[in-house]
Amino acid sequence: MKKLGFVIPWYHKDIRGGAELELKGIVEHLHKKGVELEVLTTCVKEFTSDWTVNYFKEGLEEVEGIPVRRFKVRQGNSLLFHSINGKLLRGESITYDEEETFLREMVNSPDLFEYIKDHSEEYHRFIYIPYMFTTTYEGVRACPYKSILIPCLHDECYAYFQTFREVYSEAAGMIYLSEPEKQLANKLFKLSGVKQTVVGAGVDTEFQYDGDRFRKEFNIDYPYILYAGRKDESKNIYTLIKYFAEYKKRNPERSNLKLVMIGGGEVTIPEESRDDIINMGFLEPQLKFDAYAGAELLCQPSLHESFSLVIMESWLCERPVLVHTGCEVTTDFAKRSNGGLYFQDYFQFEGCVNYILDNQETAHRMGMNGRQFVLDNFKWDIITDKLMEAFQ
Repeated sequence: MKKLGFVIPWYHKDIRGGAELELKGIVEHLHKKGVELEVLTTCVKEFTSDWTVNYFKEGLEEVEGIPVRRFKVRQGNSLLFHSINGKLLRGESITYDEEETFLREMVNSPDLFEYIKDHSEEYHRFIYIPYMFTTTYEGVRACPYKSILIPCLHDECYAYFQTFREVYSEAAGMIYLSEPEKQLANKLFKLSGVKQTVVGAGVDTEFQYDGDRFRKEFNIDYPYILYAGRKDESKNIYTLIKYFAEYKKRNPERSNLKLVMIGGGEVTIPEESRDDIINMGFLEPQLKFDAYAGAELLCQPSLHESFSLVIMESWLCERPVLVHTGCEVTTDFAKRSNGGLYFQDYFQFEGCVNYILDNQETAHRMGMNGRQFVLDNFKWDIITDKLMEAFQ
């Protein structure tokens, strides 16, 4: 088999989350198995950077043993891009021409797409992740018959672009992280001629965890619900903060219960909740795993996930999860694993929290169910075997 080309907007050794981290895990584990591959990316540093600035030097380099080929980005019109993106975020519709402008003015590298077109015979397949960036859209257009998407698709405004529907129907294949993601893709795109499979995402399972060690490290003598991940509005975090504040008012017998938040990003905690909600910020991996293990449960309130690494990590640390029914993916995981509960409104949230706190043996059993679910489905050896079968 010829080499595989993995295409992503940015790539570097310190990527911390999202589709980029999943791609990093895929290429590293395939590389260990002796698969010939390259990462094809831009010179932009990361998601939070200016997408018109070439931070890295163009050309071929190695990043922790992985061949990475970087291409310069064009100097787009950021103001025009953000004006269209603002419309989308406000729930306004945009025209087909505005879709094309959106894609032209975001992270965009004509040199990368020209390379894919000119060197397509050197590669067995090009694998793109995630769906919504120009690197994927224009890359698929450059060589559709060798293109496979790992779309990381959410039910969000960008997913409804007509431009995506037209181009992605020409791809050779789609690889999904979950069954609900596949169902959503087939609702949005015309995929009758596209080969499709659900593989899942790889999860590192070989780590130690100790809740008592976390409690000792931070002098914690209270039970806590854990939130882990990026702290911003798109993760529905303010619903969790609001519900937890209401829970504390309505359940005075749980006066010592806290909400502990870990992960990057900024969050505004109401003045009246600052004694009950602890924002610890980003933790190093070992402390993060210990934090999962010490929690009563993990709450993942996000409505838009194609997978959820934090849920898998909580289960690996033997703790149950609580998810929002507005996200079909996380709800599906909770149901299939019997590893957690799910809520739609405040009163269901309250009932689920109380059930877990009042039924410690059942909570432990849910955590163990979840752990086995991850080990059976998402260990890296299982995922890489499925991926290679799909690529071939």
